[in-house]
Amino acid sequence: MRLPVWINPRNWRRKKPPVPFSVLFKKFKSILERNNAILELIADMGDKLGGDYIYDRQYILSSCEKLGDQVFKLVSDLSFLCQRKNVALFNAFEGIQHRIAEELAGRRTLSRTDHILPLAELTHDLADEGGNKMASLGDIRNILGFAVPEGFVITAGAYFEAMEQAGLRRLAAETTRRLCADGGQDLAEESRRLRQAILAMPLPKGLVRAVEQAAKQLSGNGRELLAVRSSAWGEDGESSFAGMYESVLGVAAGDILDAYRQVLASLFCEQALRYRLHHDQCAEEPAMAVGVMPMVAAAVSGGLYTYAPLGEQDQAMVVSAAWGLGKPIVDGTAETDTFLLSREPPHKLLSADISCKSTQLSLDPQGGTRTLEVTGPARDASCLSDEQLARLARTAMNLERFFKRPLDVEWAITSQGDLLLLQARPLSIRPRACALAPDAAEAAREAPVLLSGKGITAMGGVASGPVQLVGEGEDLSDFPYGAILVSRHSSPRFAKVMPKCRGIITDVGSATGHMATIARELRVPTLVGAGPATRTLRQGQEITLDADHVVVYEGLVEALCRNELVREDVFEESWEYRTLKRVLRHVSPLTLLDPQSEAFRPENCKTFHDIARYVHQRAVDKLIGLAETHQEITQGAPRKLDTRLPLGLTVIDVEGGLDPAAGPGIEEKDIRCRPLKTILDGMTMTGMWETAPVGVDMGSFMSSLTRTFGADMAHPARLGRNLAVISKEYLNLHLRLGYHFTVVDAYLGGSINDNVIFFRFMGGVTDLTRRSRRASLVAAVLEQFDFVVEIKGDMVTGRVKKHPTRAMLDKMFMLGGLIGYTRQLDARLDSDEAGQRHLETFFNRLAAVKETRE
Repeated sequence: MRLPVWINPRNWRRKKPPVPFSVLFKKFKSILERNNAILELIADMGDKLGGDYIYDRQYILSSCEKLGDQVFKLVSDLSFLCQRKNVALFNAFEGIQHRIAEELAGRRTLSRTDHILPLAELTHDLADEGGNKMASLGDIRNILGFAVPEGFVITAGAYFEAMEQAGLRRLAAETTRRLCADGGQDLAEESRRLRQAILAMPLPKGLVRAVEQAAKQLSGNGRELLAVRSSAWGEDGESSFAGMYESVLGVAAGDILDAYRQVLASLFCEQALRYRLHHDQCAEEPAMAVGVMPMVAAAVSGGLYTYAPLGEQDQAMVVSAAWGLGKPIVDGTAETDTFLLSREPPHKLLSADISCKSTQLSLDPQGGTRTLEVTGPARDASCLSDEQLARLARTAMNLERFFKRPLDVEWAITSQGDLLLLQARPLSIRPRACALAPDAAEAAREAPVLLSGKGITAMGGVASGPVQLVGEGEDLSDFPYGAILVSRHSSPRFAKVMPKCRGIITDVGSATGHMATIARELRVPTLVGAGPATRTLRQGQEITLDADHVVVYEGLVEALCRNELVREDVFEESWEYRTLKRVLRHVSPLTLLDPQSEAFRPENCKTFHDIARYVHQRAVDKLIGLAETHQEITQGAPRKLDTRLPLGLTVIDVEGGLDPAAGPGIEEKDIRCRPLKTILDGMTMTGMWETAPVGVDMGSFMSSLTRTFGADMAHPARLGRNLAVISKEYLNLHLRLGYHFTVVDAYLGGSINDNVIFFRFMGGVTDLTRRSRRASLVAAVLEQFDFVVEIKGDMVTGRVKKHPTRAMLDKMFMLGGLIGYTRQLDARLDSDEAGQRHLETFFNRLAAVKETRE
């Protein structure tokens, strides 16, 4: 039933007096200011991870408090601007805030509650659930596509559930704190007591079912033996815990639960407790995830260091290999062949030391492993062929490029010749000196310089590789591994390829922008605002980027890269570093990349950076909508602007856009709004505004009269007047010049992150062909000035943002000229050649005026 007008609740809401546009505009400015403050806080916290600053626990706590306060107020500001409470966004904020609080308290929050995670689903994003070791294997398998044995992980959540049910979680925490307080007295006895309790504890029934079912499936109903491997928090991470935790090999599926308890108990072995004590990790609750994989019947196994310094100038990788399984190699008990290979393709063999290999470790069909005697020529033969060595080297360097640090890699080759990767952990290398090595400094002085002092360091470091030029909106799916991304603009969409690229250089960008934040989080050497980079660097050109010193060298500067590679960050072992790094996982990553995507929703905000991005985008969208529909603007008491051109322009000043002393009738000299003043200057530049009448064929004219001007062309309230809503930094301009409609929405403030211009042009009195030619001309001009352009029929939409204010004012000046020049141009575009001719004319006239302005 239709309700009477006077009792319909929707009509009650309509009667509520609208909030003045000036008040809403102030709230919009508040959003911009908070957004900048948030990005600066995130940038500052990210910079601290670089190792160039000293910070303490209080810095982390106060930064998190400031950040949470600013983000909450940002969400509140958006609710006020939109005049509705965004419950989903507030819920997202509270969830992120809770996870950060848990991190600061030493308790990690797990995003998955599964007992079991297949290796096929595991990446570094689930490192808390699967542990560092298995998460790295997941990256190698699922991102890089290298061969890794199938398997699954019994998660850290399963460990907590088992310890909680057995009443051991609190005991473990209290024991660890006590050992920390008394300096490790009675450590051996406490370790023995904890391990015995874990070995005897019953496991939750749901966990037992999940593990037994997964083990049965993985082993082919018990036909294959399994490896049960530790994957604890921190293992193979900043603190390696290498060799301290237990892994059980050759396990039958029916014995999987006993092996699982054995690995869990090793979390509290003496050496691990002492390691945590020494590395100030007593306040952090440990956890053990456990990887389960089928045993590999390896013909050859070994380890590989991707970097092994050999004196002042040379560098190599070192490969150790032996027959059979690799455990004796890792333990240091095997007789191994040792190979030194060049790190540079084609990875020349530098030396080979072939040992006498009398024994090998092999699988025992009855379960476990056994040591066998090596007989015949195999005792003194090389374990690896030249082809196998080259393949190992290529694979290892791909891994190093992905993880962006030297690695210790464990591998196996089957009797069929298949290479399987079993583990990859960071390789700790101590530099000979803290300062830049003499050979690196000399190499930098002698290397040809392509760019110097151009740009701002967003993330320091040194990187080398071929240039990969990336255009606006270009598909990144085929971005090559190991390249240096060079682009005109910075963009958060580059996050997709940051694991692939060695470095980033952009002509335009901000050190506190979205992309820079992600680059710091992923530790990709990055220069932004590097000016002529895309014009100076060539596609495929080999370069070396020194982001620390803002220099780009031609070719590979080996000594400089080597100096960067061996630089060890001892501070990474501190509580402050580990805590800040974990906190930043909930702060700096950006997952909301595309505002046009269905996924661009508040429910999908996973970090504070996501929230800032979402709010900024929605605030800009809302302001444009308000400028078109707000009652204060459409029905307000505006002032007429007397200009040099017949614009009939009406102005509404919301904040500081006009001289306070100006009267009801205003002139150009009264304008304080820089965007409006600049665009008017552009319209009146020499040769842009034609006053001579233009001939139009009657067919085109009659066709234009029958077209319906929809709401997307101009707001109904605007069809009779041209309107500018202004402040000192803001302009929303609606122009109807004859049958042509133009919208300009621009904010040019003091921060590069806030600067944005939106431009829309459509209409005309001629046929669609001529109007489309003019649309193509307008689009070509906009693209030349860095706009992201979209054409639909005769409508052209362009957007540009995050350029310095001076450059943005130049673009506004150009837009003024473009509006004037194209006002009646469609009538003259009777051929494609005419379109090209007028395009050249426009650029020539603009260049001539630019010379006189400069």
